[in-house]
Amino acid sequence: MSTNPTLAFIGAGNMARAIIGGLITNGYPAENIWASEPDMSKLLDLKGQGLKTTCNNDEAVAAADIVILAIKPQVLKAVAEEIADAVQIKQPLILSVAAGIMTTSMDQWLGGNTSIVRCMPNTPALVQTGANGLYANNKVTDTQKTQAETILQATGITLWVEEESQLDAVTAVSGSGPAYYFLVMESMIQAGVKLGLSEDVATQLTLQTAMGAARMAQNSDVGPAELRRRVTSPKGTTEQAIKRFVDGGLPELFDEALQACNDRSVELAKELGKD
Repeated sequence: MSTNPTLAFIGAGNMARAIIGGLITNGYPAENIWASEPDMSKLLDLKGQGLKTTCNNDEAVAAADIVILAIKPQVLKAVAEEIADAVQIKQPLILSVAAGIMTTSMDQWLGGNTSIVRCMPNTPALVQTGANGLYANNKVTDTQKTQAETILQATGITLWVEEESQLDAVTAVSGSGPAYYFLVMESMIQAGVKLGLSEDVATQLTLQTAMGAARMAQNSDVGPAELRRRVTSPKGTTEQAIKRFVDGGLPELFDEALQACNDRSVELAKELGKD
């Protein structure tokens, strides 16, 4: 297989475009990328970037070494069964970013004996700061795992899990995680306004503080708990806020919230994987 294998994106929505944009920015040749999508308006811009475009999924699969299923989970079964013959002929690596669909279900719909990598991405992939949890079935080779990593590293970091069920935990932590931080930001802005700041000032301070704290945590040689301790002076202002959070049960609330997210991910996988 070539250094830059031919990729076929089935679906050209936001996540597909985020991956494609990251790949091209990192120097991946546009002529090695296909995009298949029924909405012609989505294909026009990609065609202008040098991609090969089509409305025929089988055509894209037939050209591909790696097929990226970037479609809604509700339509994955129908699409997988549609392209099954082409997949069986070409035997590409299948990379799915459709939430909740198990590899066993996908393998059955695609005709069996298929190399499949499942990815749980998150929305910061749209600005190349995503976190991707990956799982490979037992048909995936080491070379294919490396290829999957290379593709998804165009949107952020990649981390493998050993058990497919762990993708439910990935969903709870990072897949849904951006919404938790947005809620914290929203709450801080509202609190700042109540304290007398303008909404613009409260917003800028909150967003910059969130970005700064994340960068400090990423670049530090100690964990978030120690960083928090270092900025929480005894009998100081920060200590009062932290005490209210802890006394109000915030750590326990996070446990409950992530467990609820994990459990719903398990339920959705069962619902979406039904034949």
